[in-house]
Amino acid sequence: MRERYASGISDETAKKMIDVLNANLANVIDLTLDGKQCHWNLQGTGFIGVHQLLDDTSDRILEVSDTIAERIVILGGQPNGLASRVVKESILDDYPTDITEVDQHVRELTSRYKKVAEALREAIATAGDAGDEDTADLFTEASRIIDKDAWFIGANAPRK
Repeated sequence: MRERYASGISDETAKKMIDVLNANLANVIDLTLDGKQCHWNLQGTGFIGVHQLLDDTSDRILEVSDTIAERIVILGGQPNGLASRVVKESILDDYPTDITEVDQHVRELTSRYKKVAEALREAIATAGDAGDEDTADLFTEASRIIDKDAWFIGANAPRK
């Protein structure tokens, strides 16, 4: 492990948090890429609004990934955002490449946002149980951002 900058956290707790942070980093990076896949390929009614919204959500989720990576370094770890690791460790399945309609993409992407937010909430509990309230707070803020963006994206789905 690198030098740690966080005080009052045992090496054991730091190592555990680094593992949880890296796991969630893989999920967030994958979600970012899914959002771009959607952004590039959606077509149909409501296209421009969703297209522009996805630029904003991509910016926010990139900030989340940066915050997670920075916390890993603070705890003495090394963030691993390599594509090969993301593919291997993300909880998300491959994004479908056979859809084009706005409503299809909106439903698919909203579902993925919710799945990542659920993993972040599990990480909140793990960090809290380990006594690392700073990391728990980071995961809480990340889940708020992703939940809100899931709502923004999902609001574009046609109502049945």
